[in-house]
Amino acid sequence: MVAAAPVAAQQRNPLQKVGETVLDQPAQSYRFERFVIESGTPARRWRVNVGLPTQKAATAAPVLYMLDGNAAAMVFDQALLADLAAHAAPVLVFIGYDNDLRIDSPARTIDYTAWVDTADDENGAPQSSGGGAQAFLDVIQQRIKPEVERRARVDLKQQSLWGHSLGGLFVLSTLYTQPTAFQNYVSASPSLWWSQGAPQGAMEHHFIAEPSPARVWLMLGGDERSGNRGVRDMTNPRVVAHLRRIAGATPDAAFTLSQRLAAVPAVQVSYREFPGLGHGPMLPASLKATLAALYGAADRSAAPSATAADAPAD
Repeated sequence: MVAAAPVAAQQRNPLQKVGETVLDQPAQSYRFERFVIESGTPARRWRVNVGLPTQKAATAAPVLYMLDGNAAAMVFDQALLADLAAHAAPVLVFIGYDNDLRIDSPARTIDYTAWVDTADDENGAPQSSGGGAQAFLDVIQQRIKPEVERRARVDLKQQSLWGHSLGGLFVLSTLYTQPTAFQNYVSASPSLWWSQGAPQGAMEHHFIAEPSPARVWLMLGGDERSGNRGVRDMTNPRVVAHLRRIAGATPDAAFTLSQRLAAVPAVQVSYREFPGLGHGPMLPASLKATLAALYGAADRSAAPSATAADAPAD
C-alpha cells in the first residue's frame, strides 16, 4: 500500500529553488550528463545527473548514488570535485526530482518510506502518507542503474548509497530488504520515528536474523542525539503535530541501532556523531563526511554550508 503524501510540515522553506550548482558550470575535473526516468501510474519523474571524471580511468570506478539529488548537488563545489578526481574519482549519481525544488517533500515522503505512516495533522485529522520505497528501489535497480552503467564504467563491487533523514530511512530499508543492491550504505540522521517507530521493528529484526555482508555508516548530529531541537513555535499547530510524530523514536535511536547492527558478524558498522549539529545541517555535513570516508577526499564536514538552515527539520 502506498499513501499519497500530504503537504509536508518538515520543510522550513518548501519552495526553495536549487539555483546554480556545479551541474550547470563548465566541465573541469568532472563533466555532468542528465537523464529523466518516468515510471508509475500516475507518472512520476526523476531527474538524474551523473558526474563523470573528465580524465579517463584505466579501471572501473566506484559509484555513489545520492538521494535528494537536487539538494546534494548544492553541497559540491569545484574544489571538492577536483579533490575527488585526484583520489578515487568516483562516478557521482544525483537522484532528484524533475523540478527545480531543492527538496520535494511530498515526493520524497512517498519514495523514501517503506512503511505507511498515519498520524494526526495540525487540525487533528488523521493523514496517511508513504509506503513507496519498494517501488522506488525497483526504479533505481531496473531503470536508473542500467542507464548509469551505459554512460560510465562502474565497479559493481563498489556501489554506495547515501541518504539523509527520510533518505537515511530509505538507505536502511534497502539494506534490510535488498542488501546486495549496494556494498556501502550511508544513513545520515535516519527518521526512525516514522510510522510510530516501525523502522525499528520486523524489517530490522529479519535482517539481523538473516544478514548479508555489508558496510554501514550511521551518522547523527550531536544536537539530535541530545534531543536539542532548537527554538520551536509551540503555538503553531503544525509544529506541535510534527513533534508528536517524531516521538515515535528516542533521539539517540540511530546510535542504538548502530550498536545492534555492530553485533551482527556479517555487517561492518561505523558510527559518527557531529558535535553541535542539528538535523538540517547534517545533510551537507554527512555528505561531505561520506566523500572523505569512501573516497579519500579531505573531510570538509566541519565547513559551514549556506544551505544547511533550509534542510528538512526532521
